[in-house]
Amino acid sequence: MRANKHSYILMAPYMLLFAVFTVLPVLVSVVLSFTYFNMLEFPKFIGWQNYTRLFLEDDVFLIALKNTLLFAVITGPISYIACFVFAWIINELSPKLRAVMTLVFYAPSISGNVYFIWLMIFSGDRYGIMNGLLLKFGFILEPIQWLKTEGYIMPIIILVQLWLSLGTGFLTFIAGLQTVDGTLYEAGAVDGIKNRWQELWYITLPSMRPQLMFGAVIQITTAFAVADVSIALAGFPSVNYAAETIVTHLIDFGTTRFEMGYASAIATVLFFIMVGTNLVVQKLLRKVGE
Repeated sequence: MRANKHSYILMAPYMLLFAVFTVLPVLVSVVLSFTYFNMLEFPKFIGWQNYTRLFLEDDVFLIALKNTLLFAVITGPISYIACFVFAWIINELSPKLRAVMTLVFYAPSISGNVYFIWLMIFSGDRYGIMNGLLLKFGFILEPIQWLKTEGYIMPIIILVQLWLSLGTGFLTFIAGLQTVDGTLYEAGAVDGIKNRWQELWYITLPSMRPQLMFGAVIQITTAFAVADVSIALAGFPSVNYAAETIVTHLIDFGTTRFEMGYASAIATVLFFIMVGTNLVVQKLLRKVGE
């Protein structure tokens, strides 16, 4: 540390902010998860009662946990692979066309009132775009309440989230592909690499491991922290909690009921699920190129 003191001095402002606004809140949340705290009284230590209530008494949390895991298993890998595939294809285009296509694919994730479009598509009356088309071609006789019917809510939310998923991870992969040294492909051809798939596995992917890891973290966070799309489309709460997720359950107890100890327990469970998933993904990414 003495030899690299200048580096530590330069890092100190960031590390201080990171510790105060990230590390400290996580630690405080873990501590509060063992208390009863309603924001009016001083926190009262109650041990494991919040976690016992969470897993043994809170049926809505179990529904939220199931929905979140289902959502993450489907949208996480699909959106991650889609981000890379689209980035890989667009990277082969000319610079001007590449810039245009990057904007086209990235635009949904930065659109302000993007959910309004999907509310129009899946509106429950006959003027909704989906109902209008199905009625016109004779597939249905009465309009379908897409966002009020349990069987349709989760597939629609998954579809919308996949459409929104080409965001930061997509731009990261574009940047990573731009940094791959072109001479490696020439050296690979000399060493016996015969096609584009071998180039991808043995050269491209190993060369952009940092970007792959960053993209994985982004997708994991997005997949497990879904809430906005659920609330915007299905309401809060949704019909029979069909679109309830861990984060919407956290919002319910944290910002509506102000049961901060219980909300902290929910947040802590979500935190450890994310950390565990992240460790698994890191282990898998280390095998890339082997």
